[in-house]
Amino acid sequence: MLTEFEAYLQMHGLPGEAIHRISGLATRRTLRRNEFLFRTGEICRHKVFVLKGLLRTYNTTPDGNEHILQFSPEHSWTLDVESYDRQVPSLAGIGAIEHSELLLWHKPDFNTLLAEVPQLKIFADQLIARNVHQSRHRILTALSATPEEKYEDFVRTFPGLLSRLPLRMIASYLGISLKTLNRVRHAQLQRS
Repeated sequence: MLTEFEAYLQMHGLPGEAIHRISGLATRRTLRRNEFLFRTGEICRHKVFVLKGLLRTYNTTPDGNEHILQFSPEHSWTLDVESYDRQVPSLAGIGAIEHSELLLWHKPDFNTLLAEVPQLKIFADQLIARNVHQSRHRILTALSATPEEKYEDFVRTFPGLLSRLPLRMIASYLGISLKTLNRVRHAQLQRS
């Protein structure tokens, strides 16, 4: 019987031998709600796959404002790319919003997998391309969309996260104040 992660890899076209090799080098880790995978200033040393739960990648400014860069729900990959690639202190931290179960690969192990498993390299390249496209869309939305358009885009992109996230985190992700988000949501309810 395949584990959930192995079924995920199989669904993405990886063969059984490759799946066994990839799974064999993973380490399981559980994070409690509000526990950190790593904090700003620490080095990101792992590729991370979220089996269950929900993580956020964020930065906190010196005056205490939190800026959420990314949400990572189950069946998604996450890391701080710059910190991981260059092995330098991270400008962002990753923490659990919910109790989360993770699979982690140390950088040297994952690099070995990429060299030994061509199908994983192809899959990883596809994930990177998709993340670049999503990041570009997010930047353009952040720069040019109204608060209403930002919220509508969030609802379309992450319909399953609305009930799992506090409004303050959604506002932080959208780059708007909680007051503005409440106004937008109220106006949307009035139109419905």
